Amino acid sequence: MLDGKYGNAVKKSMAILCALGEIYGADKLIPVGSVQVAGVSYDNLGDAGLDYLTDLAKDGKVKVMTTLNPAGMDLLEWKKLGISDEFAKKQLAVVDAFRAMGIVASCTCTPYLIGNLPRFGEHIAWSESSAVAFANSVIGARTNREGGPSALASALTGRTPNYGMHLDANRQAKITVNIKAKLLGQEDFGALGYVLGNKIKDAIPLIKGVKFAGIEELKSFSASIATYGGTALFHMKGITPNRTKTPKESMAVTQEDIDSAKKALNDDCDPDFVSLGCPHATLGEVERISELLSGKKVKVEVWIAVSRPIKQLADSMGFTKKIEDSGAKLASDTCMVVSPLKGRFKCLATNSAKAIYYARGKQKFKVRLGSVEQCIDAALTGKWA
Repeated sequence: MLDGKYGNAVKKSMAILCALGEIYGADKLIPVGSVQVAGVSYDNLGDAGLDYLTDLAKDGKVKVMTTLNPAGMDLLEWKKLGISDEFAKKQLAVVDAFRAMGIVASCTCTPYLIGNLPRFGEHIAWSESSAVAFANSVIGARTNREGGPSALASALTGRTPNYGMHLDANRQAKITVNIKAKLLGQEDFGALGYVLGNKIKDAIPLIKGVKFAGIEELKSFSASIATYGGTALFHMKGITPNRTKTPKESMAVTQEDIDSAKKALNDDCDPDFVSLGCPHATLGEVERISELLSGKKVKVEVWIAVSRPIKQLADSMGFTKKIEDSGAKLASDTCMVVSPLKGRFKCLATNSAKAIYYARGKQKFKVRLGSVEQCIDAALTGKWA
């Protein structure tokens, strides 16, 4: 591959992987079962990124199941989201280049919900930070926090360097975290990720004392702890498939810590934009939102970000109609994090701590973090209660 026997795209890809292996001291390359590629939105890639992908697509074909992260727009209904024709043309060209390489244009940050579901212990190469944390922690698969180019390189070669999260020794918890607080919803788990990310950075925690965490709470926590601290793995006693010793070092997270985090994640503003589904919403979340909006009318722009397959199920179940009859929008293939929204809105309401991070940093919005009910109430009233 490195010598060019299998074409230019594979040669470039293997050069990237060998360089990474040398930098991180990998002993060998190992096969991967699947890949998730980030760096899909044209808002992030620009023309240089598009040119790079177009070049690879000339002779590159993926060797394993490979899915895409969200694009900068709904690939079919981008006009309803206020996306320009110029941006749409470039974004569609990006996705076409990925498709030409045999990549499934899933455009979702929750590939595990739509068919890219690795098994326990399987080596993979994923590059979406929230999905990496979820795959390592909740599923028990093994992946480093890949960049977009390195993940794509693994897709085109079927290999990744054997280092980091692929090794047993590097998957052990470094600190025990005792939870002394009530965690009631996704926003609380997002606040917990904010607390731990800021306190332990990228250290792997063994978290004790969480009484319940469903898939929605776990994807929210995965997104938050990866965003604010950078960790690619956590262990949650009684909930995730722990394979770790109990660290001697410990800390506690109190109710005061959670309350302080939620205060830090809120600004003083009334939302003119509500966005839910970061990471992309499950079908259960969409149903819940449809019930809250049924028979009502929103006063501000509302996006419910979902994968295309979840949108199709929502269509068939009547959830989409209830949501869109209210004036809210199901936004497939994208989310507010990667869409070109800077300057369009002033204050975002969301239940996602990850969305808060990017709304402030990239989009320059003020923010409100709350429950789904609080966000929908803001959508209906234009006020934050």
